Amino acid sequence: MNRRNGNKMAGDCDSFQMESKAPEQAPSMEQKNGEIMDSEEVENGKSEPINPLAMDGTVTAPDGGWGWVVLVATILVLALTLAFPSCMGIFYTDLQTEFQASNQETSWVPSIMTSVLHAGGPFCSVLVERFGCRATVMLGGVLSGLGMVASSFTHTITELYVTAGIITGLGFCFSFQPAVTILGHYFVRRRAFANAMSSTGTALGLCTLPLLGNYLHTELGWRGSFLVLGAVLLNCCVCGAVMRPLGGPRHRGQPLINHRPLQLKEEKLKGRMRALWTGLMTALRRHMAFDLLRNNLRYRMYAVGITWMMLGFVVPLIYLVPYATAHDMEQSQAALLLSILGIVNIVVRPPIGLLFSLPWFKGCHTYVFSAALLVNGLSNSICCIDASFPVLLAYVVTYGLSMSVVGSLMFTVLMDTLDMSRFPAALGLLAIMESVTLLIGPPLAGILVDRTGEYFYVFFACSATVASSAVFLMVSFYWLDRRDRRALKGQQVPPQVPPPKPASGNNLIPQCQYRSVPTEGDKDKAPDSATGDVTRL
Repeated sequence: MNRRNGNKMAGDCDSFQMESKAPEQAPSMEQKNGEIMDSEEVENGKSEPINPLAMDGTVTAPDGGWGWVVLVATILVLALTLAFPSCMGIFYTDLQTEFQASNQETSWVPSIMTSVLHAGGPFCSVLVERFGCRATVMLGGVLSGLGMVASSFTHTITELYVTAGIITGLGFCFSFQPAVTILGHYFVRRRAFANAMSSTGTALGLCTLPLLGNYLHTELGWRGSFLVLGAVLLNCCVCGAVMRPLGGPRHRGQPLINHRPLQLKEEKLKGRMRALWTGLMTALRRHMAFDLLRNNLRYRMYAVGITWMMLGFVVPLIYLVPYATAHDMEQSQAALLLSILGIVNIVVRPPIGLLFSLPWFKGCHTYVFSAALLVNGLSNSICCIDASFPVLLAYVVTYGLSMSVVGSLMFTVLMDTLDMSRFPAALGLLAIMESVTLLIGPPLAGILVDRTGEYFYVFFACSATVASSAVFLMVSFYWLDRRDRRALKGQQVPPQVPPPKPASGNNLIPQCQYRSVPTEGDKDKAPDSATGDVTRL
């Protein structure tokens, strides 16, 4: 077998099984670190290792090995992406003063950034399918870094919407979602633990970025801080470089549309653009997973609950620093509150991941997630008591404990509701739905502050929003579980009674004949017990 057939064997399960029946044509294989490699290619040193394939053609996850490196890279990516919009509160007052903007106008900056981070999911799925997770994460690092560098040269709040909001947010999306996706393929048996550990990246970002931002703000101002933070975000490229594809070598050079490659070369430019647009729309429809939203009721309930939750979940993190500084607290102490929130998450999330990965909690992830979300929502009401440091310290500790459980189980619950092969598409559609509420949440809070002049109304509204979403998820999944149990009991069919032997001389009724209502002759021929069974059926 030549080298080309050997690569084809790694990519096609059918050809793998067919060629395995001819041992005289198959080359000798060697194993190294649990990976299968061709002996000729091992000697030449020119080939990448081929990971083992399952019998159904899917790649088996190693649950370790290089997966630990990917886990560390995912933690760093989440620290640089998901936690970054929450730290924009450090520069909130400076942006408001620099551009003479209201609370509503200033709040659009982190709002657009967070919304685009989630809304770019379908486009990110297309890039992942075409180029892989590694290249997509590196592209996201370049976009987010350039966006923040460009933000340091802006002169209007509108320009900041484009640079910090759209460009940087899109870079965050291209880095965050592929990192979570490839981690789900590297870990199956330890997936709950891996997701919990990766979620500590957000806590790591909340712990370090506020302190770094406050230091840069003191030394360089907001423009110099944005310039340095843009350079820091380029480290996503380094994290993406270690995310090695899981599986055989990829066939490069394939067009986006695989159905008509020769025809596209012969068509004119207008025809090519039309075909490319059609293929892009088809890919978006496939990656948006509308069929899951229509057919999978659990995914539908989960998507609705998470979408409503996002209306008030991230708003307290944006307004915590302005709320504290408005009540004469030093900005360094206000930034320390966010760092304490991150420290609580770092300490709590690893044991939470180990605890809920035990077999005892199998099937209970949704209820634990809903209960933690309820506590998280109610904790926002603590800020309504007072704005002193001890009260806000109690708030961030309570909020951090519940946030640790929510962040550890969010992706685990989503993976439990569907097949892992549909996870990227389901995550993309959920991200689109979340982006709507994430976009309007901070501006609505800004309007509330402009109308009332008080920040504690924002925390009260967020408390009601998040708590109501938790109750909705808890009740919905309890109802679905009861419905599934009733359906399972209804599927228990009573043992079948053997058909009666026909009397000699009587006309036999063909077995393929079906009668919804038994006739008088049938009643005479069949025993009473059989007739009763037919009636009940």
